[in-house]
Amino acid sequence: MHQNLRKKALILSVFTVCYNILEGIMSILAGVFSNSISLTGFGIDSFIESISGAVMIWRFKKLDRITEEEEEKVEKIAQIFVAISFFILSVYILYESITRLYFKEITEPSIPGLIIIIMSIIIMPILFYLKYRTGRLLSSKSLVADSKETLACFFLSIAVLLGILLNFSMDSGRQIQLLLL
Repeated sequence: MHQNLRKKALILSVFTVCYNILEGIMSILAGVFSNSISLTGFGIDSFIESISGAVMIWRFKKLDRITEEEEEKVEKIAQIFVAISFFILSVYILYESITRLYFKEITEPSIPGLIIIIMSIIIMPILFYLKYRTGRLLSSKSLVADSKETLACFFLSIAVLLGILLNFSMDSGRQIQLLLL
């Protein structure tokens, strides 16, 4: 059973990296075509999140070819790298937030961007749950930490969606006011 859980952890990690790279490419393209700094930033964030997934692939790649002692060492190293990627993600989000507030950048809605963000809102909680549960069953603190980075992506997706909807509703409200005047 332990072997099956490790394989599941590896599959979840590969999916995470593939999904985040695809999400990153699509978000950056949608951001460039719709002139949305938020979508471009969301895409860059996806690449940063891939770091943690790549660490998990490295962590679970050897599966049953290492001893328990080696696995404990690999787990500790993986925890450190996941923590570093989480720190990088946090710093990037903080930087983006401060920059947007300072320059009063408004998020522009785009259909492709909304689709990407909604897909993330659907996929990320499921992925979080599967990784968290697998990490707990394996007693893998690094996989549990990686799952929390996935959860952070979910919350970031919600924040971006709310920002887009709020800006859109405020802009629509202004247009209605102008029509009434």
